[in-house]
Amino acid sequence: MFCTYILYSESADKYYVGSTNDINSRLKKHNNKNKGYTNRSSDWKIVYKKDFVNRTDAIMFEKEIKSWKSRTMIQKLISADI
Repeated sequence: MFCTYILYSESADKYYVGSTNDINSRLKKHNNKNKGYTNRSSDWKIVYKKDFVNRTDAIMFEKEIKSWKSRTMIQKLISADI
């Protein structure tokens, strides 16, 4: 099982979109200040998750969300929980 997820950091006031087959492990990595975008904060929380049967669909949805380039659209997705 794979998923597309959205994380939120209150201290950075930022969202992060990703996909994985092990969300608990990924969240730990994001909060352990590994290299990359999420290393700026260590208070990332999962605010949205959508499951997929295969990796390809999870990545396609991740890319779709990232193509929006819109914080407002991300917040609408989270609140609608589509």
